[in-house]
Amino acid sequence: MLTSVLFDLNYKATDAVVVNQGGTSSGKTFAILQVLFCLACETGGLVITVCGQDMPNLKAGAVRDALAIYNSSLPLNAAVKMYNKSDRFFEFINGSIIEFRSYDSAQDAKSGKRDYLFVNEANGISWDVYNELALRTKKRVFLDYNPNIEFWVHNKLLGRDGVQLIISDHRHNPFIEDSVRQKIEALRHIDEGLWKVYARGLTGKISGLVFNNWRVCEAIPHNARLIATGLDFGFTNDPTACLQVYRQNGELWVHELFYEPALTNTDIAAKLKQYGLNFNHEVVADSAEPKSIEELRRMGWLISAAKKGPDSVANSIDILQRYKINITRASTNLRNELGRYKWKTDKAGRSVNQPVDAWNHLVDALRYVALNKLGVNTNGAVRSKLPVRNTSTGTNPLLAGIL
Repeated sequence: MLTSVLFDLNYKATDAVVVNQGGTSSGKTFAILQVLFCLACETGGLVITVCGQDMPNLKAGAVRDALAIYNSSLPLNAAVKMYNKSDRFFEFINGSIIEFRSYDSAQDAKSGKRDYLFVNEANGISWDVYNELALRTKKRVFLDYNPNIEFWVHNKLLGRDGVQLIISDHRHNPFIEDSVRQKIEALRHIDEGLWKVYARGLTGKISGLVFNNWRVCEAIPHNARLIATGLDFGFTNDPTACLQVYRQNGELWVHELFYEPALTNTDIAAKLKQYGLNFNHEVVADSAEPKSIEELRRMGWLISAAKKGPDSVANSIDILQRYKINITRASTNLRNELGRYKWKTDKAGRSVNQPVDAWNHLVDALRYVALNKLGVNTNGAVRSKLPVRNTSTGTNPLLAGIL
């Protein structure tokens, strides 16, 4: 089994809590899962819990990585008795188990004890849930997260006895392609603050965000009306991103459907059906992919191209800023994008009315729906092209540096 330096650091850790703070593509989740598989093989009867903020997030991340590790290792295949797909746990021949769980509340987290705990993307978990889980963990807790903003790990854990901090970035991951590295490093020429957070794993507070008019909700209201499905195409390095936009009482309600790379048009069609769409549901897609749009149209989908123009980015942002936007808690990737989608700055550090064009696939899908379906007022008249309102309160990213 090929491993990285992050595997060694986590495997050899002796502290009760091991915090993995890392930039994007640092390989921290993969390395921790490799450690957990090794621990489960070495000692019989262990209970190991991998916790995420919700099951869709775990399935798209930690569960997928765990299956990749399992499927690529013959010795691991020999050590595992079974993988229960419905309940999502690995059972080992020696009696150890690795389970994947999410918890709705601190009360829910009080059920069950374990030997090892891995809190994946810890900034999506509340302190109360974490605390209940940690209290019921006998040996060691592992955590990982992207450090785009400080949260309870920084305030309640770091600096205490028995807590080890490992800071990593893409340079610690020997398994990613050079094209991915180049894309991450290119952030330095776009925005220094984003580069420090996502290319170097440094704790930051990203200022100058484009959207400050959104909040997290638990679910889409039953009586909300579906406006359209937004679709942004990707393939090799970028994911195909899809979401649905609803409206109720003058507010927008948004739910992420899927966010995956390497999807062909046939795969996209299958995904749309998987999430309950039929040929009567309207889809608004990236106009830069006319061939893909036409192919999906010939399959029977009601799909149209986003009405882009010289000012389409500014106009769509202006439209969306007029609404209160509710994002479902399960829309992890969309919430992550909104938390880093910020205005570009000039050499003096002043914000300009143009957003940074990076990691904005679901945001783009949301903009496409705004352009085609929300660009009219209640009387049916087309909205005038107003200048984008920069709602940021700061100009320079505030970075806390290495902890």
